[in-house]
Amino acid sequence: MRIWLCLGMTILLLAGCGTNSRTASPSPQDQNNTGGFRTQSTTENVEQMNTGGTMTAEQRQIHLEELAQRVPGVNGAHCIIMGKTAIVGIDVDAQLERARVGSIKYSVAEALRKDPQGAGAVVTADIDINQRLVEIGNKIREGHPVSGFATELADMIGRIVPQLPSDTVPRTKDQTGNQKNDSMEIAPGGNNQDSEHLSEQPRG
Repeated sequence: MRIWLCLGMTILLLAGCGTNSRTASPSPQDQNNTGGFRTQSTTENVEQMNTGGTMTAEQRQIHLEELAQRVPGVNGAHCIIMGKTAIVGIDVDAQLERARVGSIKYSVAEALRKDPQGAGAVVTADIDINQRLVEIGNKIREGHPVSGFATELADMIGRIVPQLPSDTVPRTKDQTGNQKNDSMEIAPGGNNQDSEHLSEQPRG
């Protein structure tokens, strides 16, 4: 009888040890898993901080293109960053009247002005300039430095009367009651014209 009792107790002890071993063994794994989750969370936080911090030129380019494309009437947008200046070309319906195109350009400029990254952006709907922006953008993505196109981009800005985001702020009048900067009409359908029409105007 004692032999059977001893055997039973031995079996129970062995079974208990096995249970404890199985219960205890996952603990280091759980700790490692927990540490892994913490590391992943920290990495995600770092990435979020980088995204929320200062944008790179490429990030700013994509951001401004997305802002422009949200404006009704804009079929597409192409942006080139040159220093603190951004040239944003927008695709609109070719059948639209000139006044409607001017209104869309104004809306895009206003949307950019309200965004911290949009200050200093130049907006144009000129088809030829827009196509050239696409070509330059492709060259930059291939590894060509944007500085190689600095002269051409500066010429683009000089050829157009830009719709600047900062110009959507209501203007003040001088003492004579005349509005300042009359050559930069910002109202929809105003005097904003693209380069192909500027060449016909005499320069004063």
